[in-house]
Amino acid sequence: MSDSAGSKSGKVRVMYVRNEDEKKNSRTGDGARDRRNDNEKTGRHDNHDKDGRSKPRDNRDKEGRTKPRDPRDMNPRYVRENPHRSSDNAGRDDRADYGRGSDSPWKTVSRAPDDAPQKPDHGGIVGKSRLDPEQIRRQRQEETRVYGENACQALFNNRPDAIVRAWFLQEVTPRFREALRWIAANRKVYHVVDDEELTKASGTDHHGGVCFLIKKRQGSDVNDYLAQAKETDCVLALEDVGNPHNLGGIVRSCAHFGVDGVLIHDPSLLESGAAVRTAEGGAEHVNAIQADDFPSALDAFRAAGYTIATTSSHKGQPLAQTALPKKVVLVVGHEGDGLTDSTWQQGDLPLSIGGTGKVESLNISVATGILLAEWWRQHSITEL
Repeated sequence: MSDSAGSKSGKVRVMYVRNEDEKKNSRTGDGARDRRNDNEKTGRHDNHDKDGRSKPRDNRDKEGRTKPRDPRDMNPRYVRENPHRSSDNAGRDDRADYGRGSDSPWKTVSRAPDDAPQKPDHGGIVGKSRLDPEQIRRQRQEETRVYGENACQALFNNRPDAIVRAWFLQEVTPRFREALRWIAANRKVYHVVDDEELTKASGTDHHGGVCFLIKKRQGSDVNDYLAQAKETDCVLALEDVGNPHNLGGIVRSCAHFGVDGVLIHDPSLLESGAAVRTAEGGAEHVNAIQADDFPSALDAFRAAGYTIATTSSHKGQPLAQTALPKKVVLVVGHEGDGLTDSTWQQGDLPLSIGGTGKVESLNISVATGILLAEWWRQHSITEL
């Protein structure tokens, strides 16, 4: 039998040991006499006679009425199965008298606690996992959400391995049957949700019924792009262009007119949800080229045989009267301010788009489409 007690150093485990001699003395002899003496001093009387034998219990109350017997003693089956129990000692545990005084027949042995509590070993499995904040931040930087039916269909057709998770409205699932089959077969996670949940997942009301969480593509290095020798090539360079809807329209025009590379400071801008949706699938056919140093990147293209054509809304040669080279970099600038002076002066061929002059300038996405269309007109698809 064991018990525990508190102490300043922690818990103490107590062991009770009893031998046969002490069992005998507990009923008669010194143990019983000492217990009677203690009872007389404290005014407590127990149910033992002078020889240490148990006295029959009085089954009457103070007014002389017979007390009800233990319900278990009234059950014949209980009496048969427990012949040692009688009405005289019903409900009494003989051991209850022991351990109440210094003459207890139970010896106590104290076991000091360990110097330091041992931590339970769960085999490396803990109840609460700890996520590395740096890993979460890095993962979020590597992932983005794209939405829109055409954009997601094009992404699945060109790089399904980039899909991490997907959300669908029920009404679009028939048109994404192959995507759903592939996602399930490759143990990806997808959810069929209502419009409210899809709005939360995509971050927009214009989700088009589907949203993919994908791994971002990394932009190509300038040298890696130039290593692919091309006789006819048009590269679009974007200086300080950041509006996602304009970027989506530009990328859509690039895909339509056969432009493979877009030089940009931050390639992740081309993979934002709004840009990819506006591109309507065109983002899958255009490669971003990283431009940490814009002037140096333009110099690298010039050294590789490309002509740097800068554009403006009010100065430069009229586009309709200019023969565009086969290998050209068309540089367009910020939506409001246009190209910086340093970039404009770096150009080999200044261009402008003629018009009535009733408006100051064209939308950058519209202007880019006109420039690319003219290059495409002069260099037919058979030369690409």
